[in-house]
Amino acid sequence: MIAWNARAAEERHLLNPSFCGLMLWEAAGGYRSKADARMPIPLAFLVLPIVLHRETRETLPRALATSLPVWLGDYPLIRTRIVERTRALVPFSREALLFGGLNGLLSITADGISVDDGWRQRVTAALRSTSDEVRECGKKAGFLGKWFERAGSPETVMALFGVKP
Repeated sequence: MIAWNARAAEERHLLNPSFCGLMLWEAAGGYRSKADARMPIPLAFLVLPIVLHRETRETLPRALATSLPVWLGDYPLIRTRIVERTRALVPFSREALLFGGLNGLLSITADGISVDDGWRQRVTAALRSTSDEVRECGKKAGFLGKWFERAGSPETVMALFGVKP
Protein backbone atom coordinates (compact mmCIF):
# COMPACT_ATOMS: atom_id res chain seq x y z
CA MET A 1 0.00 0.00 0.00
CA ILE A 2 1.04 3.55 -0.64
CA ALA A 3 1.77 5.69 2.42
CA TRP A 4 -1.39 7.42 3.62
CA ASN A 5 -0.12 10.97 3.03
CA ALA A 6 1.05 10.07 -0.50
CA ARG A 7 -2.39 8.91 -1.64
CA ALA A 8 -4.67 10.96 -3.87
CA ALA A 9 -7.30 12.97 -2.00
CA GLU A 10 -10.14 10.95 -3.57
CA GLU A 11 -8.56 7.72 -2.38
CA ARG A 12 -8.06 9.08 1.13
CA HIS A 13 -11.73 10.08 1.33
CA LEU A 14 -13.53 7.24 -0.42
CA LEU A 15 -11.27 4.30 0.32
CA ASN A 16 -10.06 5.09 3.81
CA PRO A 17 -9.89 2.02 6.05
CA SER A 18 -12.25 3.48 8.65
CA PHE A 19 -15.08 3.99 6.17
CA CYS A 20 -14.43 0.71 4.36
CA GLY A 21 -14.21 -1.11 7.71
CA LEU A 22 -17.59 0.33 8.63
CA MET A 23 -19.05 -1.07 5.38
CA LEU A 24 -17.63 -4.50 6.27
CA TRP A 25 -19.07 -4.16 9.78
CA GLU A 26 -22.52 -3.52 8.30
CA ALA A 27 -22.20 -6.51 5.94
CA ALA A 28 -20.98 -8.88 8.66
CA GLY A 29 -23.78 -7.68 10.95
CA GLY A 30 -26.34 -8.29 8.21
CA TYR A 31 -24.97 -11.76 7.61
CA ARG A 32 -25.12 -12.62 11.30
CA SER A 33 -28.69 -11.34 11.58
CA LYS A 34 -29.83 -14.05 9.17
CA ALA A 35 -27.55 -16.93 10.15
CA ASP A 36 -26.28 -16.21 13.64
CA ALA A 37 -22.90 -17.02 12.14
CA ARG A 38 -19.73 -15.27 11.08
CA MET A 39 -19.58 -13.92 7.54
CA PRO A 40 -17.01 -15.94 5.57
CA ILE A 41 -13.91 -13.86 4.86
CA PRO A 42 -13.98 -14.26 1.05
CA LEU A 43 -17.39 -12.55 0.92
CA ALA A 44 -15.89 -9.42 2.48
CA PHE A 45 -13.99 -8.84 -0.75
CA LEU A 46 -17.25 -8.41 -2.68
CA VAL A 47 -18.76 -5.79 -0.38
CA LEU A 48 -16.74 -2.72 -1.37
CA PRO A 49 -16.88 -3.32 -5.15
CA ILE A 50 -20.66 -3.50 -4.94
CA VAL A 51 -21.60 -0.81 -2.42
CA LEU A 52 -19.06 1.84 -3.39
CA HIS A 53 -20.11 1.89 -7.03
CA ARG A 54 -23.29 3.95 -7.28
CA GLU A 55 -24.70 2.31 -10.41
CA THR A 56 -24.26 -1.18 -8.97
CA ARG A 57 -25.54 -0.18 -5.54
CA GLU A 58 -28.66 1.36 -7.05
CA THR A 59 -29.50 -1.81 -9.00
CA LEU A 60 -29.49 -4.00 -5.90
CA PRO A 61 -32.94 -5.39 -5.17
CA ARG A 62 -35.03 -3.93 -2.40
CA ALA A 63 -36.03 -7.31 -0.98
CA LEU A 64 -34.13 -10.43 -0.03
CA ALA A 65 -36.67 -12.46 -2.00
CA THR A 66 -34.85 -11.60 -5.24
CA SER A 67 -32.21 -14.28 -5.69
CA LEU A 68 -28.63 -13.44 -6.50
CA PRO A 69 -28.64 -15.51 -9.76
CA VAL A 70 -31.80 -13.73 -10.96
CA TRP A 71 -30.30 -10.30 -10.22
CA LEU A 72 -27.06 -11.18 -12.00
CA GLY A 73 -29.10 -12.43 -14.96
CA ASP A 74 -30.95 -9.11 -15.09
CA TYR A 75 -27.67 -7.13 -15.01
CA PRO A 76 -25.03 -9.14 -16.91
CA LEU A 77 -22.66 -6.20 -17.38
CA ILE A 78 -22.56 -5.58 -13.65
CA ARG A 79 -21.12 -9.05 -13.08
CA THR A 80 -18.20 -8.29 -15.41
CA ARG A 81 -17.55 -4.94 -13.79
CA ILE A 82 -17.68 -6.39 -10.28
CA VAL A 83 -14.93 -8.84 -11.21
CA GLU A 84 -12.72 -5.95 -12.34
CA ARG A 85 -13.52 -3.80 -9.30
CA THR A 86 -13.00 -6.70 -6.92
CA ARG A 87 -9.46 -7.17 -8.22
CA ALA A 88 -8.76 -3.45 -7.97
CA LEU A 89 -10.16 -3.14 -4.44
CA VAL A 90 -8.51 -6.21 -2.86
CA PRO A 91 -5.80 -4.07 -1.17
CA PHE A 92 -8.42 -1.72 0.26
CA SER A 93 -10.60 -4.59 1.49
CA ARG A 94 -7.56 -6.13 3.19
CA GLU A 95 -6.66 -2.79 4.74
CA ALA A 96 -10.26 -2.35 5.99
CA LEU A 97 -10.25 -5.86 7.51
CA LEU A 98 -6.93 -5.16 9.22
CA PHE A 99 -8.09 -1.77 10.48
CA GLY A 100 -11.40 -3.18 11.72
CA GLY A 101 -9.69 -6.09 13.43
CA LEU A 102 -7.01 -4.00 15.10
CA ASN A 103 -9.53 -1.46 16.38
CA GLY A 104 -12.11 -3.95 17.66
CA LEU A 105 -14.74 -3.10 15.06
CA LEU A 106 -14.46 -6.58 13.56
CA SER A 107 -13.50 -9.91 15.03
CA ILE A 108 -11.72 -12.00 12.42
CA THR A 109 -11.02 -15.69 12.88
CA ALA A 110 -10.60 -18.67 10.57
CA ASP A 111 -14.39 -19.11 10.88
CA GLY A 112 -15.07 -15.67 9.44
CA ILE A 113 -15.90 -12.12 10.44
CA SER A 114 -18.18 -11.07 13.26
CA VAL A 115 -19.12 -7.72 14.70
CA ASP A 116 -19.06 -6.36 18.21
CA ASP A 117 -22.56 -5.08 19.00
CA GLY A 118 -20.97 -2.59 21.37
CA TRP A 119 -20.15 -0.55 18.28
CA ARG A 120 -23.79 -0.19 17.17
CA GLN A 121 -24.30 3.22 18.80
CA ARG A 122 -21.05 4.62 17.44
CA VAL A 123 -21.71 3.27 13.94
CA THR A 124 -25.25 4.67 13.95
CA ALA A 125 -24.00 8.07 15.15
CA ALA A 126 -21.23 8.11 12.55
CA LEU A 127 -23.64 7.29 9.74
CA ARG A 128 -26.23 9.80 10.99
CA SER A 129 -23.71 12.63 10.65
CA THR A 130 -22.78 11.81 7.05
CA SER A 131 -24.30 12.27 3.63
CA ASP A 132 -27.30 10.41 2.26
CA GLU A 133 -24.98 8.53 -0.09
CA VAL A 134 -22.78 7.27 2.74
CA ARG A 135 -25.85 6.14 4.69
CA GLU A 136 -27.10 4.37 1.58
CA CYS A 137 -23.76 2.56 1.25
CA GLY A 138 -24.08 1.35 4.84
CA LYS A 139 -27.66 0.24 4.33
CA LYS A 140 -26.77 -1.68 1.17
CA ALA A 141 -23.74 -3.27 2.86
CA GLY A 142 -26.06 -4.65 5.55
CA PHE A 143 -28.41 -5.88 2.84
CA LEU A 144 -25.51 -7.61 1.06
CA GLY A 145 -24.59 -9.50 4.21
CA LYS A 146 -28.15 -10.81 4.53
CA TRP A 147 -28.37 -11.58 0.82
CA PHE A 148 -25.05 -13.42 0.72
CA GLU A 149 -26.16 -15.59 3.62
CA ARG A 150 -29.26 -16.62 1.69
CA ALA A 151 -27.39 -17.18 -1.60
CA GLY A 152 -25.50 -20.28 -0.50
CA SER A 153 -21.94 -21.17 0.34
CA PRO A 154 -19.15 -18.63 -0.12
CA GLU A 155 -17.90 -20.72 -3.03
CA THR A 156 -21.32 -20.49 -4.70
CA VAL A 157 -21.54 -16.74 -4.23
CA MET A 158 -18.02 -16.19 -5.52
CA ALA A 159 -18.69 -18.46 -8.52
CA LEU A 160 -21.87 -16.58 -9.36
CA PHE A 161 -19.85 -13.38 -9.52
CA GLY A 162 -17.02 -15.08 -11.43
CA VAL A 163 -14.50 -14.31 -8.69
CA LYS A 164 -12.05 -16.82 -7.25
CA PRO A 165 -11.42 -16.72 -3.49
